[in-house]
Amino acid sequence: MKFSTSGRSLLSRSGALSALLFGGQMASAIELNLQDPNSITKAAKTAADGMMSFYTGNRTGDVPGNLPQPYYWWEAGAAFGALIDYHYYTGNSEYNDVVTEGMLHQVGPNNDYMPPNQTKTEGNDDQAFWGMAAMSAAENKFPDPPAGSPQWLALAQAVFNSQAIRWDNATCGGGLRWQIFTFNNGYNYKNTISNGCFFNMAARLAMYTKNDTYAVWADTMWDWVSGVGLMDADYKFYDGTDSTINCSNVNHIQWTYNAGVFLLGAANMYNYTNGDAKWKTRVDGILKGIEVFFSTDVPNVMYEVACETGGKCNVDQRSFKAYLARWMAASTKMAPYITDQVMIKLSTSAMAAAKQCVGTAGLINGAACGIKWTQADWDGSSGVGEQMSALEVIQSNLIGRVPGPVTETTGGTSKGDPGAGTHGDAPTGPVPGKITVGDKVGASFLTMLILVGVLGGAWWMVV
Repeated sequence: MKFSTSGRSLLSRSGALSALLFGGQMASAIELNLQDPNSITKAAKTAADGMMSFYTGNRTGDVPGNLPQPYYWWEAGAAFGALIDYHYYTGNSEYNDVVTEGMLHQVGPNNDYMPPNQTKTEGNDDQAFWGMAAMSAAENKFPDPPAGSPQWLALAQAVFNSQAIRWDNATCGGGLRWQIFTFNNGYNYKNTISNGCFFNMAARLAMYTKNDTYAVWADTMWDWVSGVGLMDADYKFYDGTDSTINCSNVNHIQWTYNAGVFLLGAANMYNYTNGDAKWKTRVDGILKGIEVFFSTDVPNVMYEVACETGGKCNVDQRSFKAYLARWMAASTKMAPYITDQVMIKLSTSAMAAAKQCVGTAGLINGAACGIKWTQADWDGSSGVGEQMSALEVIQSNLIGRVPGPVTETTGGTSKGDPGAGTHGDAPTGPVPGKITVGDKVGASFLTMLILVGVLGGAWWMVV
């Protein structure tokens, strides 16, 4: 994913321009009663309709699976993941055909979410968001694609396998680079979300297939992220590090989605290992670490600490809370003992998010949802990320009313292909490098190029 600082997804906070865009009309916020599943479903539909009002891939002459400018390709995959969750939580199938069409149209010639027209922007994290959406489709029994089309599980395996091949022992003792192609800015950056997505997929594939090779990869990735300092002893996850300095320094910005992607992976490993104390300690540690993303002024309401308070979140960053909400809820199915601790945050955040969603004449189908859930009145912003975040945190409150994810032996119907993404040469497991003392010393600062490219709109580095 690319951190754009254009802010073009934001609607003006100027009252005159807002009146022009919205016809000067503003309805009441979404009504939400968390004790009534019908109310949650109705609120989720409103948020989903609003999100899909930005989608143009189902229009004549447009490309299925793409969002318009200023959104990057990865966010369409993330949005489809939210709609897969929407079907799982509510049973509403109105967007299923659009999701299937878009998900299949973007698979690329090798069925691994590497479409040639995305090479200028596609990183490992971008590809992974599509792969994780496919993984959710397999786990949640989203309707299988037609016979002869790539299947959800096989697509997730293809993404995972193609990234396993990219494991880079040549620098920093392993890990994945942010960018796939050498000609893209950020190729030297090893960012936490790319590596976290790989860990997340490995753990979930281990659960679904019961193939221990995936679990070995998950262990290896966890150890690398910890060893290189992208996660500290307090289970705080930082943005990334630079391979040109042997990963000797870390960018200490914290984002919601980094903590979330590791939480769900760790919860899956906890379940896969039958409650191993090591993984319980890690799940508990991450849950403690994510407190930084919940306001103390408005207790238990989620916010993007690195950019939201200062109004500096860019297009990508405005969607990050969606993923923390998504993965927190999903983690309760893998580690049920955390349910109460998680749901107090998701329920409080959902009520706050609903108050930020205001019906206007400017959206085709739904309500405009703002980003600042910690304030009572709509903040004047809207976009795919804001709508998706509201959708995920609201519908996550149905998690206790739906069954857990299936596996190959407990009702899963999606067909897999262990060799997908490798052109028939499936990896047998990681060959991890060793992080030495030499890897931990060297240059004392990250290059200015990386800082400018990665920090984007962030205003506060959490240390």
